[in-house]
Amino acid sequence: MRESLEEKLYRENITIASINRRVLAYAIDDIIISVLFMLIYWDFISSASEVGVEAVLSAISNLFWQITVMKVAYHTFFIWYYAATPGKMLCKIVCIDTVMLSRPSLSSSFLRACVRLLSESLFYIGFLWALGNQQRQTWQDKLAKTVVCNAY
Repeated sequence: MRESLEEKLYRENITIASINRRVLAYAIDDIIISVLFMLIYWDFISSASEVGVEAVLSAISNLFWQITVMKVAYHTFFIWYYAATPGKMLCKIVCIDTVMLSRPSLSSSFLRACVRLLSESLFYIGFLWALGNQQRQTWQDKLAKTVVCNAY
């Protein structure tokens, strides 16, 4: 008989991270990515600011693919290498694979990062999914076979 995820987590004394911690980690990560983005593209954005607000908004929207790649790279690397982004580290939570209860693989981390972006673009529906299940798994967690737990 196959052991359920709840049984595995209980046996290993692993607890699921709270929604509050996950929201705080999300906010911290978004601030970090925004600051990095602004630092990297400062010259481009500041030159547009001389023209006006519309030019700044246009300049930022023209950088859509750059911010998309930056977000995917950020989340893929940190989840794969550390099992946590800097925001998750500050909130003392980690993302683990549901099969081995260890760091997610590179491919799983990449899939998780891509689905995370998709969920953001669809009005955060994938994040709200976490409210409806006991493991608090979002779309990206379900598809990448991960779960976010408290780090001890």
